[in-house]
Amino acid sequence: MSTERRPVSNPRAKWIVSALIVVIGIGYLVAASVGGKVQLGLEMLGIAIVIALVLLLFGGRSETIRGWRGDERDERFALIDLRATAFTGFVMAVVIIGAYIYELARGRSGEPYLWLGTIAGVTYIVSIAVLRLRG
Repeated sequence: MSTERRPVSNPRAKWIVSALIVVIGIGYLVAASVGGKVQLGLEMLGIAIVIALVLLLFGGRSETIRGWRGDERDERFALIDLRATAFTGFVMAVVIIGAYIYELARGRSGEPYLWLGTIAGVTYIVSIAVLRLRG
C-alpha cells in the first residue's frame, strides 16, 4: 500500500479564480468611476480580464498556476503556499513600518500605515493565540 498522496483535483477552481479576478476588476471600475476616473477604471477592468483569461486559457500547462488556482493541490504546494504567504506578510510588515516612519519624518501623521500595521499586528497576535489553543 502506497502512502503517496495524489494532488486534489478541483476542475471548478480555475473558473472560480478567474471569475473572482473579474469581480475585483469590476470593483476597481466602480470605485474609479465614483472617484471620477472612469478611464482608469476601464483600464484596470481590462487588465483584470486579460489576467483572468490568461490564467483560464493557458494556466493548465503550468503546475505553478494550477497549484495557485487550486485545481491541483498537494502537500508540497500547500507548504510552498504557506511559505510564500509568510514571506509576503514579512515584506508587507517591513513596507508598512517603513512607510509609517517615512511619513512621520515628512511631518505627516502616517495614519493609514498606523492602521494597517495595527491591524496586521493584532491579527498576528490573535492568530498565534487561536492556533496555539487549537494545536
